[in-house]
Amino acid sequence: MTDKKKTNPTFLRRHTSFRSRLGRKRKKIQTWRRATGRHNKVRLKRKGYPIKVMIGFRTPSVERDLIQDTKPIKVMNVKELSKVGKGQSAIIGKVGNKKRLEILKAAKEKKIIVANLNVKKKIKLIESKMKKENKK
Repeated sequence: MTDKKKTNPTFLRRHTSFRSRLGRKRKKIQTWRRATGRHNKVRLKRKGYPIKVMIGFRTPSVERDLIQDTKPIKVMNVKELSKVGKGQSAIIGKVGNKKRLEILKAAKEKKIIVANLNVKKKIKLIESKMKKENKK
């Protein structure tokens, strides 16, 4: 028996493919809305209609994929990054770009996994923003 990775269905709002105001070619509006109404076929789980969101559908969390055993540690500054070990992961809290850049560089040096963002991309993005601000 092979171990296939289970893919979750995409939950779309009903009639998004028919009506333009409900998101035809407009991805933002196609997001799931709870099915209400007396005769709503999605709510009644009728065959041939979009799947209703129910218990049992879950997207795997980023932290669970990265590290199975430990919980990620919330980091607000470089000093708190020293609490995180080499095998553990960190989540950067709500801080400004200057402090976030310092934390990311320190995490990259210590080879610490940052669960809530891509380290290389974020460093590049913040540095480019800072260069633009310095030119002004």
